[in-house]
Amino acid sequence: MGKRAQAGTPALMVLQRAGVEHTVETYEHDPRSTNFGLEAATALGLEPAMVFKTLLALVDEQPAVAIVPVNGRLDLKALASARGGKKARMMEASAAERLTGYVVGGISPLGQRTASATVLDSSALDHPVVYVSGGRRGLDIGMAPADLVMLTNAEVARIAPIVR
Repeated sequence: MGKRAQAGTPALMVLQRAGVEHTVETYEHDPRSTNFGLEAATALGLEPAMVFKTLLALVDEQPAVAIVPVNGRLDLKALASARGGKKARMMEASAAERLTGYVVGGISPLGQRTASATVLDSSALDHPVVYVSGGRRGLDIGMAPADLVMLTNAEVARIAPIVR
């Protein structure tokens, strides 16, 4: 993988402090876009299965981070099961922004204001490099899935079937 970038977002600072190999990819975010993950994959010329979105949910009313491919859909029952819970629901966008310190469309699994239990979809392990938000719209980070697991202390489970 490529060079390390200067720290600029909390996510990039986490990577820099950890000394983890990563690449920084930027693109011009289209303010009309609401499908941030697919926008990133298209703009960066990447397979959607390699680009992951960070979603916030409540599992038995406790915050949980789900990292799933942009061409997948979070299975809330699978997330609850992976966390040992009974029920999961999506967190309101404003609550997710307050909890993480990031804006929707730029929520990174790294450097969140408040760390939450994290689950990474197991499909990430199928790729040598996966991409996640770097902490703002138009900024993605490429890294080895094992480093993402290590830095987020994530559990790995099948939580997002691919949508065709």
